[in-house]
Amino acid sequence: MKKYKAYAKVNIFLKITGKRDNYHEIISRFMRVDNLYDELSFVSKSELDAKMNEFKIIGDFDCEVSQNTIYKAYVALKEYTKSASLEKLMQTHAIKVEKNIPAFAGLGGGSSDAATYLKMCNGVLDLGLSLNELATIGLKVGADVPFFIYGYDSANVGGIGEIVEPFEEELLKFDVYTPDVKISTPKVYTAYRENFYEPVDGFRAQELKELNSKDVLKSLSATEANDLFAPALQEYPQLKKHYRQGYFFSGSGSSFFKVQEVNSGEEK
Repeated sequence: MKKYKAYAKVNIFLKITGKRDNYHEIISRFMRVDNLYDELSFVSKSELDAKMNEFKIIGDFDCEVSQNTIYKAYVALKEYTKSASLEKLMQTHAIKVEKNIPAFAGLGGGSSDAATYLKMCNGVLDLGLSLNELATIGLKVGADVPFFIYGYDSANVGGIGEIVEPFEEELLKFDVYTPDVKISTPKVYTAYRENFYEPVDGFRAQELKELNSKDVLKSLSATEANDLFAPALQEYPQLKKHYRQGYFFSGSGSSFFKVQEVNSGEEK
């Protein structure tokens, strides 16, 4: 039973550039977190489960199957491909997820799971879809999904998530911790729009896009790096007691991260 890794990400910086309909447009540096990932695999269903003909996910999830990003990815893929072999695969197999990435954490766990599932199906069923096609399908599931489809170590992500440009730099190692604070991304964006709306200008956005991640983190505070940190603190004041000096806020939270310190050429 082959296992596929669905990696977490952190947002080195996240700046709002404007609005598009009901969405906020962003410019952000996404970087993969190499030591934090879920593992996905296909497992054969029992005869009873197969006869029930239901999409089955095995894993530690709080939501209904219909709300799970993996199921949403299945629906989007089925609509795009009209593949009978895809339907048969999910009639006879469940998708098993060994969850390590916390939910509601700003680490992209749900998006990464969805992207990994799409790539698994594409490979196992020989659907022949390009990464661009998979990213288009994934965008229907969530704004962060295209980044995980492309599998870059580091990328500048723009628009509402559909623009993913690889950024050549070393993959950093991070210390990540996630307080037990379940954050609603829509609530944080609403607070930003109502109380903190100040889109970054194009010149500053371009400067950030060209800076490597180490330099971004050296030159900015947590609030300066992420436009969603202040509104998240407003809506979830308990975050303040979890903040540690030198750490940065990922996405809409609640996770904090910093680059692992290096001592005498060795990682601590």
